[in-house]
Amino acid sequence: MTFIRTTAAHTDFKMLVQLLDNDLARRDGDEHAFYHQFNTIDSLKHCVVLYQESNAVGCGAIKTYNPTTVEVKRIYIIDSQRGKGLATQVLTNLESWAKELGYTRCVLETGVRQPEAIALYEKNGYARIPNYGQYIGVENSVCFEKLL
Repeated sequence: MTFIRTTAAHTDFKMLVQLLDNDLARRDGDEHAFYHQFNTIDSLKHCVVLYQESNAVGCGAIKTYNPTTVEVKRIYIIDSQRGKGLATQVLTNLESWAKELGYTRCVLETGVRQPEAIALYEKNGYARIPNYGQYIGVENSVCFEKLL
């Protein structure tokens, strides 16, 4: 397994995010448009792509939320590689990068229709917090934080 650090302009990152968006559109149905507006990737400057041999199999990103906090975004593992701990590797890589950049906290949002994502974050030490920002009052959203 090999990680590269890149930006949202990277071709493989964009391809994986398209697969993620397709999956989320299927899960979220009519609510997808609401979430999609907060998941554009144009401004993401800290993205990782995970390769197995020469194949892109996973991705994730962080973006500044406030001076001490990053928001974890766009974590995805292709279907054929799920259940192998790769999402934890992506998350750990992003957390390490956030620490290198001087951040002390991660926050994130996921949906109640993504039980595997909820399990991933809980397994990796994330605690549920009240929904923040645009997710306040959104019943399908679950928000988490982790101190680095």
